[in-house]
Amino acid sequence: MSEKLMHENIQKAQKEIESKKEIVKAGQMRQHYHFMPQTGWINDPNGLIYYKGKYHYFYQLNPYYGHWDYMHWGHAVSSDLMHWEYLPVALAPSEEYDDHMRGGCFSGSAIEHDGKLFLMYTGTSNHGEGYVQTQCIAYSGDGINFTKYEGNPVICPPEGVPSDLFRDPKVWKHNGTYYMVCGASRNKRGQALLYRSSDMLHWEFFNVLAESRGEWGYMWECPDFYQLEDKYVLTFSPMGESDRKAVYLVGDFDYDTGKFSWQISGEIDWGMDYYAPQSFLTPDGRRIIVGWANEWQWMSFWKDWGPTYREGWCGFFNLPREVRLMPDHTLQFLPVEELNILRENKQSIREFTVRDQNIELKAGDGISFEMKMKADLEQTDADRLEIDLRCGGEKKTTCIFDFKHGIMKIDRNHSDGWSKGISYSTLFLKGKKELDIHIFSDQSSLEIFADNYQNNHANNVFAGDNQNQILIRAYGGDVLIRDYESYGMKECFR
Repeated sequence: MSEKLMHENIQKAQKEIESKKEIVKAGQMRQHYHFMPQTGWINDPNGLIYYKGKYHYFYQLNPYYGHWDYMHWGHAVSSDLMHWEYLPVALAPSEEYDDHMRGGCFSGSAIEHDGKLFLMYTGTSNHGEGYVQTQCIAYSGDGINFTKYEGNPVICPPEGVPSDLFRDPKVWKHNGTYYMVCGASRNKRGQALLYRSSDMLHWEFFNVLAESRGEWGYMWECPDFYQLEDKYVLTFSPMGESDRKAVYLVGDFDYDTGKFSWQISGEIDWGMDYYAPQSFLTPDGRRIIVGWANEWQWMSFWKDWGPTYREGWCGFFNLPREVRLMPDHTLQFLPVEELNILRENKQSIREFTVRDQNIELKAGDGISFEMKMKADLEQTDADRLEIDLRCGGEKKTTCIFDFKHGIMKIDRNHSDGWSKGISYSTLFLKGKKELDIHIFSDQSSLEIFADNYQNNHANNVFAGDNQNQILIRAYGGDVLIRDYESYGMKECFR
């Protein structure tokens, strides 16, 4: 093992970041309060953990340019989940099992063990016979400077699993034993494989935690597994399932057999830009998930990565969301309460009626804002409600609540001259008295939550500063809006 080489490669990456960060910071598409890299490309959240009084974000990072390549682990810490301090790169490719220009230190997770911070990640290499993915360990006493374990890799692809489809370990501890779930593929069907260890270093295969029977794609990326009240939750991002990007299954788990039996399935987010969510626990016991706000080229609606690569960066994280279990064992995903500290310039309207003519709403500067309202369904006879966000000239992103057909849609075909596509979800309102709507807008994204935080759409929109109008209207009747409130959002990153 070459600690010297990893240190040199980290220093090289840091030099690149330092030389470009001020130029990148001035980019027109940079977010105001969504987490993003200082420079280069970011994808999956990794190693999310609360450790020694700080929240830690690690993340897949190519520090050199705004496209995917040569994966490192970036690192940042926060006291409040909103304001982040960038730390030195935590992991860089350096070993025969993780040093390849189209590989590197792929996704993984973090856990505290013996007072140290342990990272478990996928090393990806290619020595001329195809890509090989293995699970590896790195550890740190100060939570900043990491050493790769000399016994790496600690897990190799099992028989029947292609060597390039075995990745993204998520580790946890239960009753003194460490467990890890890993994404895999066997016979062209996705799997979540379960391993266990007594010391975090020596691992044994336990069982196939869960697997597709053909309905959930050929590969399960970034699996996560955790208990929520008296139920267990498995999440993953299925490859080969077209528009599905972040699936959850809810059911029961037996630690004696290592088998998960699920009864409920659902979608974490229906938008086009939500992938690879990872969860962690806060000190007060909340289960928080964070997802990557982008999409891969194999998805049916993919166009390209967006224009930010021209500014020397690409990608950011969606807002942290708290996971809660509903009485029917479905899940809801609420923006974390820490977002409230960013609020400023509150505006509110107790109630107003929307008809077939545009009403202009005010929320912050129309670019970086939060907006909440409720549609009173008992006092509504309209066929649909539409909200135009980030309007300017002929450009707009339209949020459509189609009461007549039971559909929620986010249309970004006219958003910015760059984006395209419409995200859809079922809007089931039978027997409900109101529809709650909660919107977060940032420079390059919209996150729209509705219907008790179970109908959520995250979509990237690369709109200019002159696109700062908000319009609302109804078709086929009236909509009574109650409890409207809006806020500007303080900047965290500019």
